[in-house]
Amino acid sequence: MNESEIPIDIHTLKLQDWLVSRRIVPKNVQREIKEIHTKISNALQDMPSNEQLIKLLARTNINYYHVKEIIEILKQTEKDTKSVFGTYGSQRMKDWQEISRLYEKNATYLAETAQIFVRNVNYEIPGVRKQMTKLEQQTDESLKRAHDLNKPETQLLAEHAALLDQLGVKGENLHTEFLEVLSGLPDLYAKSLQGIGTIQAGIDLYAEVSGQKQSLPILSHLVEFGNTTVYQYIHKEAPLVVEEPPIRLNLSEGAAPKDSDNAATEIDFGTIDFGTDDNGGTSSTVSAEIIDYGDFGNVDMQENDGGGIDWGIESAPTDAVEINFDIPVEEYGIVVEGTGMDGGTAKGDQAYTLLDSPNYRDRFLDEIYELESFLKLRLYELKQLESSSDIMFSLMDNIATHDAESINKILRNVEKLIQQTSDEQTRHLFQLKHSPKYANLLASKLQQMTKAVEKLRSNREALKQRAVELREQRQELNPVLEELIAQTRTLQGHIEKDISKRYKNRIVNLMGGVN
Repeated sequence: MNESEIPIDIHTLKLQDWLVSRRIVPKNVQREIKEIHTKISNALQDMPSNEQLIKLLARTNINYYHVKEIIEILKQTEKDTKSVFGTYGSQRMKDWQEISRLYEKNATYLAETAQIFVRNVNYEIPGVRKQMTKLEQQTDESLKRAHDLNKPETQLLAEHAALLDQLGVKGENLHTEFLEVLSGLPDLYAKSLQGIGTIQAGIDLYAEVSGQKQSLPILSHLVEFGNTTVYQYIHKEAPLVVEEPPIRLNLSEGAAPKDSDNAATEIDFGTIDFGTDDNGGTSSTVSAEIIDYGDFGNVDMQENDGGGIDWGIESAPTDAVEINFDIPVEEYGIVVEGTGMDGGTAKGDQAYTLLDSPNYRDRFLDEIYELESFLKLRLYELKQLESSSDIMFSLMDNIATHDAESINKILRNVEKLIQQTSDEQTRHLFQLKHSPKYANLLASKLQQMTKAVEKLRSNREALKQRAVELREQRQELNPVLEELIAQTRTLQGHIEKDISKRYKNRIVNLMGGVN
C-alpha cells in the first residue's frame, strides 16, 4: 500500500498533545497566542467603517482565519495607500499583516485552531445541548405543575360551593343574605321535627322503666305542642307578645362592634341567675324559712306598753269597723295583670323557641341522645335474652311491652330525628344567629377560599407563562448550537487539511468530533 493512502487517525482529546509531540507547534505556544490576542485588541481600536468588517468583528472569538478575511477586506478599503512595490502605507494594514505573520510563525495558528476545536467539541457544544435539555425539562415541569393546580382549585371550589349551599346563600352580599336565610330558620326547625310523634312510644317506655312520669320533659313537650317558645314551656301558656332579641352580625373583619366602648357598662340580664323554680321560670316567692330575724324572738316584749316605746300614736277607738270585701276592685282603679312574665310578654331567652334557645337546645339534645342510648341498651338486653336463657335482667322482669323489632323501629325514628335536627345547615344557621363572631368566621372562611382559588389561578397562569418563556429560550439556542457546530466543522476541516499537507496529503481523520 502506498504511504499516501494510509490515513492518519487522531483522537480529538489528544490532538494538542499530538501536535506538540510531532513538533509541529512548540510547547510554549500559549504565550505566543496571548501576545497575538493583545495585538488583535489594539488593532481593533482603529478599524474603517465597513459592513463586512462590522459583521465579521461581531464574532466573539477572532482566530487566524478571521484575520485573513480582515486583511482581504482591508485590501479594498486601504488600496489608496498601496505603493508601486506592493506595500501598504496604512498602519491598519501593517498591524493586521503583523498579526498574520505572528500566527504563521511556528504554526501558532494551528495550535490555536486545535485549541478552539477541542474546546467546542468537549465543552461549548455539550454545554449548549445540556442547557437546551434543562430548558425542556423546566418547561415540562412548569406545565405539569400548572396542570396539578387544577385539582386543589376544583376541590376548593367544591368546598366553597358546598358551604354556600349549606348556608343557603350565594355569597354576593353576605350580610343581607345571612339575614334572609335566618328568617327561614323557624321553617327549618319545623321541617326537622317532622315525624317526632313516632318517638312517643320510646318516651313512654323510658318513663315506664325509670318510674318517672316527667322524664324527658322537653321531648314530651315537643311531641305534644311542637317547637313552642321557651316561655310557653315554662309557664304552660302561650305568650301574648314575643319580643325576640335582635340578630347581630359582625362581618367587619378584625373590627370590634360600634358599641364596644360601652360593652363594659352594659348588663346582660339574660345571664344573671335570679333563681329558678322547678319549671325553669323565675321564682316569685321567697321562703320565710331562710330569713334571719335575729334575736327578736327571745326578747320578752310587753304587749300593753309596746315594749316601752312611745310611737306618738293615739289609741284607736275600741269599736271595730266592719270591712266590706264585696266591693269590686275595678272601683278602686286596681288593674290585675294576667298570668305570665310581664303580662304575657316573652322576652330574652324565653322569646326563643326550644330548638332555637342555646340552653334548651342543649337540653333537647341531651334528652334525645339519652333516649337513643336507652333504646340501644334495651335492644342489647333483648338480644342477650334471646341468645341465652340463663341470663336474666331485672329490667326485663316486668316489662315486655316491646320486642326487639319494635324497639329497633323506634330507635331508627330517634336516629332520624337526631339527623334532621343536627344537620349541617341547621348547625351553621344556629351558630350564625346566636354568635356574632361566627358570621365573621364564615365570611373569613369563604373569603380565604376565594383568595386561595385566585392565588392558584394566578400561579397556574404564571407557570404557563414561565413555560412559554422557557420554550422561547430553548428556541433561541437553536441558531447558537447550529453556528457552533458549523464553526467546529469548519475548524475541523482546516486542521485536517493543514496536517494532511504536512504529511504528503495523507488522509487525516479527527476522531470524536461533532456529529
